[in-house]
Amino acid sequence: MTDEVPPRRKGRPILIALLILALLPLGGVILHVVVPPPLTVLMAQQLLAGRGLDYRWRGLNDISPHLVTSAIASEDARFCSHGGFDFEAIERALKANENGGRVRGGSTISQQTAKNVFLWPGRDWVRKGLEAGYTVLIETVWSKRRIMEVYLNVAEMGPGIYGAEAAARHWFGKSAADLTPREAARIATILPSPRRYKAANPGPYVRRRAARVQASARVVRNEGLAACVLR
Repeated sequence: MTDEVPPRRKGRPILIALLILALLPLGGVILHVVVPPPLTVLMAQQLLAGRGLDYRWRGLNDISPHLVTSAIASEDARFCSHGGFDFEAIERALKANENGGRVRGGSTISQQTAKNVFLWPGRDWVRKGLEAGYTVLIETVWSKRRIMEVYLNVAEMGPGIYGAEAAARHWFGKSAADLTPREAARIATILPSPRRYKAANPGPYVRRRAARVQASARVVRNEGLAACVLR
């Protein structure tokens, strides 16, 4: 006669597995409070596609503040004031898309960082849902300064070029700390399409948009819109 396993014990492995799955994202977020992210999914994909890999981590103190203000001006003007999601920007993007206008998405720097570090490229609803969850986690666990630091290190800034240091070396032959306002604005300008546009010797579109980004970056600095990052 065999002993029957009590129902409560039968359910324990499932509960343990679910608990582990629930804690894995939090563990990764906590780990990267201090540990630089290793290769991301995008980096691995582009490397396998033959585009190479140049990824050089630099602390925020070794990245020009001009790139911080340019990134905020170009990608997320309310970075310091929102909790991860800019609902006004999302609403504007939805309305523009409905009207057939050409508008970039409403993703914040926090959302882009969550996607870049923990997830894969794509627009499916599963990934978007996970992105929202990770965005809440990093906004809760990380400081705004850490979010910006990670973002400026893992964002693709050219074909196979990731982060401020690699981009500064590739496009301008200098360190990220030495980027001028114009150079920083040009790097920020190509962030949405880093394989399509060039930061060095750019075409008319990048030059025009970079000039606007550079002017907006001055506003970001003067009005303290980067105060959560810059000391």
